[in-house]
Amino acid sequence: MGDWGLIYLNNAMKNTNLFLLALVLAVLPAKSAEKTTADHLQVSVTIRAEGDFSIGEGSGVIFSRKDSKGNLVNFVWTAAHVIDNLRKERKVIRGGSSKTIVEFKDPMVVKEIRQAGRTVGRLQMDAEVLKYSDADDGHDLALLRVRKFNFVTDTVAFHLDGKIPKLGTDLLHVGSLLGQMGANSMTDGIYSQHGRLIKSLNKFVFDQTTCTAFPGSSGGGVYLKSDAKYVGMLVRGAGEGFNLIVPVRRMQDYCKEHEIMWALDPKVAMPTEAEIKKIPVENSPKEKAEDSEEKAAAKKMFPFRLRVYPKVVEKPLVEMKPSPNLIKIKPHAIR
Repeated sequence: MGDWGLIYLNNAMKNTNLFLLALVLAVLPAKSAEKTTADHLQVSVTIRAEGDFSIGEGSGVIFSRKDSKGNLVNFVWTAAHVIDNLRKERKVIRGGSSKTIVEFKDPMVVKEIRQAGRTVGRLQMDAEVLKYSDADDGHDLALLRVRKFNFVTDTVAFHLDGKIPKLGTDLLHVGSLLGQMGANSMTDGIYSQHGRLIKSLNKFVFDQTTCTAFPGSSGGGVYLKSDAKYVGMLVRGAGEGFNLIVPVRRMQDYCKEHEIMWALDPKVAMPTEAEIKKIPVENSPKEKAEDSEEKAAAKKMFPFRLRVYPKVVEKPLVEMKPSPNLIKIKPHAIR
């Protein structure tokens, strides 16, 4: 074959390769745009607790796991005080002794859906309360499980490497500021202090942040701005920029103590349904005592970031009965 033949053959092969490359690119799906930190933080939901006398709205964060059957199970972390009005106690006699049984009415988990820059609807599901640690003597934590499988595919990533973020670290808070009307609101701030001990309020440590928060923020996540890892749960505040969080290291301590690290760490094996059913909702429930003056003052200084509405009870319509004093007029016959 001459030089011209070789040149022709090489050009033909190049054209064939270019054609095949174009064909492959045409059939491959387009690469989706990488998620931003803000996109990752749309794991926030509103927690709505409708009690007998009040309605509370706070925030929560979704942690998703697959069970042994392949179902996507959505767990939700929130603050215990957000669902406190759903808690009921009853006494039973077992083995000749009295025992306190704690039960919860289902809270509602509300997820807003957005598309093309606007809200297009919302998903609302009932959730069962799996674990509860009260705000006064416990960690102010509650773990919920959405009753429907595959509610959403979102999941949060917790900061579990044991390193406490340095003071001044940039943070983001996402929650339902002012309740459902402010669902998935995002504010920023910094890590302003570690290990706040307010003994008149609680025996455990809080961390402090300048992230702006309002009623409805309670139970919402606080995240590292750099990688969207969850570092704590916002629960109380003394002003828009002075807010207290339950740090994730405290959540880890609670989960390790009660053997539920699977609710924080995706590397820990999920329990079976039978094992979950055996988990006590509340360990050693105590009757709520009246606050001391010191504790009442501390609660007033650092109130919960919960949006509370009075519950309007509709009264049944009263059937109007004719008065016996009314004179009945007999209609005249038409002639």
